[in-house]
Amino acid sequence: MNKNNQKNNQEKSLTSVGINWYPGHMAKTRRQIKEKLDLIDIVYEVIDARIPISSKIKDIDDLVKNKPRIIIMTKTDLCDINKTNKHVKYYESLGYKVVLVDLVNNKNVDKIKSVTENVLKEINKKREEKGLKVRTARALIIGIPNVGKSTLINRLSGKKVVNVGNRPGVTKQLSWIRISKDVDLMDTPGILWPKIDNELQGLNLACFSAIKEEILPTDEIACYILKYMYNNYRENLKDRYGLTTLDEEDYSEAYEIIGRKRGCIIRGNEVDYDKVSALIIKDLMEGNLGKVTFDD
Repeated sequence: MNKNNQKNNQEKSLTSVGINWYPGHMAKTRRQIKEKLDLIDIVYEVIDARIPISSKIKDIDDLVKNKPRIIIMTKTDLCDINKTNKHVKYYESLGYKVVLVDLVNNKNVDKIKSVTENVLKEINKKREEKGLKVRTARALIIGIPNVGKSTLINRLSGKKVVNVGNRPGVTKQLSWIRISKDVDLMDTPGILWPKIDNELQGLNLACFSAIKEEILPTDEIACYILKYMYNNYRENLKDRYGLTTLDEEDYSEAYEIIGRKRGCIIRGNEVDYDKVSALIIKDLMEGNLGKVTFDD
């Protein structure tokens, strides 16, 4: 079985036409954000620390204009922190305030609150200078699907106020949530940009479930993961699958090794390639392939 031919065809289609997947609710969400932007004091831009470039909404500046913004990087418990920190320094060099959070272990959430307080002090000072009363601040939280916005909101509020799911599309509409006595937060569904025309960023989004699985074939995503891991985190592949070599012209040998190592076997003692693809993606998502960052 030659996986490479399928992969080449997919990459050609990504390069030439991009991924055109833009559900109606995303267009609606963008329109509603623009309509309510005048109400917003501060923006929480949520990014996946494992894909700190690919997961940044490409045209977010057009959406939130010049509102004060904090970049919040989630999934830091699963990222290659040395690699991710280079991206943090890059964003800080552009003038962004960046906070890395571990939502599983509830680390650094208080730092978001302290950075927010500092930003609000400046906003409230300007209001007082204009003779306006200090009021409850209004924050907008925005990010791609499945980046951890709902979990973050629950951590900020100290209780479960929104549903959480490890898939895109859990949040369906805009809603106001009080996360503290000083801040009301507008929750928004995950959004992407209308056309993803960078093939590597499209594959990165697919790897970490920001794009629904049916948009790209699972075997294409799995082969991309194996290739990236082999070129960047080779020891991780060896530890998890016993994989020490990878033929990028034909992935079948790798699939055979992984399938037998992890028990993806069907009748006749044959390896189930579909199960292997699903396993590779699941292992990446859950951190079983180690701490990784896929953006270079």
